[in-house]
Amino acid sequence: MVENHKQWHKKLPFALLGYRTTVRTSTGETPYMLVYGTEAVIPAEVEIPSLRIIQEAELSDAEWIKSCYEQLAFIDGKRMNEIGYGQLYQNRMSRAFNKRVKPMQFAPGKLALKKIFPHQDEAKGKFSLKWQGPYLVHRVLRGGVLILAEMDGEGVFYVSPTPLSPYVESVCPKMFLKLFVL
Repeated sequence: MVENHKQWHKKLPFALLGYRTTVRTSTGETPYMLVYGTEAVIPAEVEIPSLRIIQEAELSDAEWIKSCYEQLAFIDGKRMNEIGYGQLYQNRMSRAFNKRVKPMQFAPGKLALKKIFPHQDEAKGKFSLKWQGPYLVHRVLRGGVLILAEMDGEGVFYVSPTPLSPYVESVCPKMFLKLFVL
């Protein structure tokens, strides 16, 4: 398309026109339509008039102003429809994404690790630990909220399941030696 990368500024208006007049999947409309309330007139329609351009040319000034006001009133309803369409699109995307997500199941008596967030005092430097624990899951409440306890049974606290990870025992040294010693 462009023979020389130094001529990108000459092609930019065409790229922007294409971007602004292409229907978006997320809204079902073109960005130009949502901003201005009417479809854009592309340069080819100026040279070779389309039916829409011919109809607008035949209108008198009063009729043309009236049609512009109708389009402005129509655009508010169109934007409200787009909000609903956007919400449906987000729901569709989240369903497609969550189809493969497996929720973590925590049961009483199991061990869990708690994530250390960057704003906490324990997170100092890039070589610091990223997880605290292990903690004992004392109880599972409605909505996935967990009651965790220290390993010795002290220090009971509530936590949401999102910053948690199941604790997996590492390979014990005896098993490691059996694997590599002949």
